[in-house]
Order: sequence, then structure tokens, then C-alpha cells
Amino acid sequence: MQRIRLRYAKRGPLRFTSHRDFARAFERALRRAGIPIAFSQGFTPHPKISYASAAPTGVASEAEYLEIGLQTRTDPETVRAALDAALSPGLDVLEAVEAGPGSLADRIDASHWRIELPGITPEVLDRAVTAFRDAPDVSVERLTKQGRRQLDARTPVTRIEVKSEGDAPSGVEAAPCAILDLVVRQVTPSVRPDDVLSGLRVVADLEPPVPPRATRLAQGTLTAQGEIVDPLAADRDGATIGGS
Repeated sequence: MQRIRLRYAKRGPLRFTSHRDFARAFERALRRAGIPIAFSQGFTPHPKISYASAAPTGVASEAEYLEIGLQTRTDPETVRAALDAALSPGLDVLEAVEAGPGSLADRIDASHWRIELPGITPEVLDRAVTAFRDAPDVSVERLTKQGRRQLDARTPVTRIEVKSEGDAPSGVEAAPCAILDLVVRQVTPSVRPDDVLSGLRVVADLEPPVPPRATRLAQGTLTAQGEIVDPLAADRDGATIGGS
């Protein structure tokens, strides 16, 4: 069985697609594209698809990953192009490589986020970030299926900075919009961008007047220098890579 690893994006209105909805859409795309997907054994065979750390519903991403198993050898670029054409615009398959040894999930232990906060000035956000960074821990509450749960939003955050950019984010013009640059380690329970925003509210009473927009820019292994290593980097030698 050949294993192919894919990087895909959730953009625009498709960021509101839940992981379950995406999984259904992806299986339909496999059928439409004629991809020779492998199936599990047993009474109820399932397509061999393995997802790695899916983004929360409502969050855009440029770095979602999954792995598929194929019955017959297929060029990774052919797989990428066919699936990209079969999925709706906004669910975009960006890259495909033949999988090497090891687990894809083992190569992901951190995420890099960009969070746009319309209506908030960089100066106000900078004061909130300083208070968050100086706190030893920041307890926030999240509503889960099991009820309300307390978690520490501070400890998993390895980098939190206010970005200074000349261009207006996401086409926003003539209005203040601060941008938060964030790197978060994967922990259990996971700390999401909205948990960090709740933490900024706890430590600095930061209340964005309109909903923020979060985009995951990268996932991978966090180095001692604070950089994130692309989880597909080790697979690229000799693999066919797709583009946008």
C-alpha cells in the first residue's frame, strides 16, 4: 500500500466547515476524482484516511494535514490535482508527498497562528499581551460536551507578539486592526486561539468589538529556537510536490 500525505487549506467561508463535514466532503472527492483509495478490513471497511490535528470550526488554515493509503501506486501530484479539482473552492489541496517512515502525527507538536482583531489598536493589544506574557498562568473556562472546564491558557504559549504590518489584514481598511502572532504547543486539553483571547480578557479586560479572525499558518515540530519544522519536510526528497 502506498501512503500519500497531503497539506490542505480552509479559506474564506469554508473555514466554517467542521472537521466532520470536511471528512465527508473529502471522501466524496476521493470517489469523484477516481483515487484508488485503500480500505480497512472487516465487516464495515473504511477508507484509509488519517487526519492530524484538525483546526477548530470557524478557523481558517493554511496548514492542515492528512494521510491516505492507496491500493496502487499513483503520482502524488496527480492525486493532489485531482482532489483539489474535486473539492469546493476554499478547501484547497496545496501539496502532496509520498510518505516516508514514521507517523505524521508524531511530527506535529505546535501551531503558528495569526489572529486579526478588528477594532483593536496595536497599542491596546500590546498592553494586553505584556500582561499575559508576565502572568505565570492564566486560567480560562471553556464549555465542552462534558460541561465547563478550566484550563491554563498561558503555559502552552511559547510566543505571543503584536505584529506591525503596513498592509491592511484581510482587506480591512480605514479601521484599526491589531494582529496577534502566536505559537502554541499541543497539550491535553488543547489550547486554541479563542482560549488565548479569553486569557487576554482575563488579564487585561480585552474585549474585541467584532469577532476576531484566526488563521493557522503552520503546524509542525517546535525547535529549541522556537521555529516550526514542516512535517512534510522529511518526505520531500524524491517526492512530487504540488502548488497552490
